[in-house]
Amino acid sequence: MKETPVNKIMENTLEKMRQMVDVSTIIGEPMTTGNTTLIPVSKVSYGFTSGGTDLPSKQNQELFGGGGGGGITITPVAFIVIENGKCRMMQINNYTSSADRAIAMIPELVDKVTELLKAEKSDDKAEESPAE
Repeated sequence: MKETPVNKIMENTLEKMRQMVDVSTIIGEPMTTGNTTLIPVSKVSYGFTSGGTDLPSKQNQELFGGGGGGGITITPVAFIVIENGKCRMMQINNYTSSADRAIAMIPELVDKVTELLKAEKSDDKAEESPAE
């Protein structure tokens, strides 16, 4: 790919955006109070644009004019709550779609499956132990 001033503008814009947003922006640092741990979850939206043009010149040198810019929106959407070995998600806003609802149910589903597996293992052990 040919190195052009537009490429440099885009690279600089993207690099600055990478510096502002990382994984800890989406899944925040855990906060513990007593026996409860809260992990903030945010939605990150971003966009950027750049453009430029070569300008006509009477001299032999190339002249270039251009610019670029971007924007980021970070919106808190939920908290993952871990309390007494149970994990659940607390939405800040109401569900906007079925996908949001399904994603919010994942921690609860994992807890229920784990409980079922534990119960199944304990039942199997009870059946295998000799009767006295």
